[in-house]
Amino acid sequence: MRTFNLPDLGEGLSEAEIVNWHVSEGDRVVADQPLVSVETDKAVVEVPSPFTGTVVALKARPGDIIEIGKAIAEFDDAGVHEDKGTVVGSVPEQEATVAAELTHEAPSHATVRAIPAVRALARKLGVDLVGVDGTGAGGAITAEDVRRYAGAMSDAGPPQPLHGVRRSMAQKMEQSHAEIVPASIYDEADVECWIDSGDITVRMIRAIVAGCTVSPILNAWYNGKEKSVRVIKKIDVGMAINTGDGLFVAVMRDVASRDDADLRRGLNNLKAAVQARQIPLEEMRGATITLSNFGVSGAGRFANLVIVPPQVAIVGAGTIRPQVVANKGQPAIHRTLPLSLTFDHRAITGIEAANFLKAMITALEERG
Repeated sequence: MRTFNLPDLGEGLSEAEIVNWHVSEGDRVVADQPLVSVETDKAVVEVPSPFTGTVVALKARPGDIIEIGKAIAEFDDAGVHEDKGTVVGSVPEQEATVAAELTHEAPSHATVRAIPAVRALARKLGVDLVGVDGTGAGGAITAEDVRRYAGAMSDAGPPQPLHGVRRSMAQKMEQSHAEIVPASIYDEADVECWIDSGDITVRMIRAIVAGCTVSPILNAWYNGKEKSVRVIKKIDVGMAINTGDGLFVAVMRDVASRDDADLRRGLNNLKAAVQARQIPLEEMRGATITLSNFGVSGAGRFANLVIVPPQVAIVGAGTIRPQVVANKGQPAIHRTLPLSLTFDHRAITGIEAANFLKAMITALEERG
């Protein structure tokens, strides 16, 4: 009997969700045959069988969230093909190093301030004290706090565990909040001269290239443990793409070397692959800077955006609206594009960020 443990899936990930099994108990399989599909890091990945043999037990069901290294299947009369902890895909060394640093323990009940009687009441009412705001002396949780929380929860539905895309997003946001020191600056670009015939997203990518040319340090990865920053030569832009399942970030590679038509084809291909849930995992890794075009929703002009480590910057494009501007000394109504730049202040200075944004605006205001 041999046990197959969920292998390392790359990027320092700690868990994956079982999507579906491609085999059943009692099936005879061969090494490298697709065994199970799992979802992690916003992509569905097929995990191959490490053995040739008979499946005698499947130890997880679709929807289960399994930690890396935990048993998921057992084989009988398994062949000599050895499971060496296969890594699905590869991860840049810097990304793997930073991702490995970003593991955090959940809050402990021992840190909650509450007397035994209040804890007993919480157990009776099914209240997790970690989520209760204490109003007593020094932040202690009172019996009334517990009853208020229990009453609020009674009006809500049952807790729904996050799965797939939303679970991955929650983990990355927690990492960002714990690790990054964010700062944001905002401005607007007058785009009246080309907005009726230009491709907004392509122009935004071109503007990011201009910004990185002036301030290359914004196209970088930061290692918090080593206190080091690695500037990346190629500009690989993470494109935030919204779907009914949640937010995906696919990567446009080496955008500085591509013409406008190639960029548009690449964007269309990425969006189609994301919507079909067929985007390869490698196309969602290794971004050096991210663009969030949240203005396409029709609401929102500026935002404090969230940087995903090890990146150090994210650019946001808000909703384009007509504004009164000065045009050759006279007031005029032009459409303007709101821009938000959030940067990691551990690695980036305010002047570096300002120069980046200024270069973006100059590029966006050019005719044609």
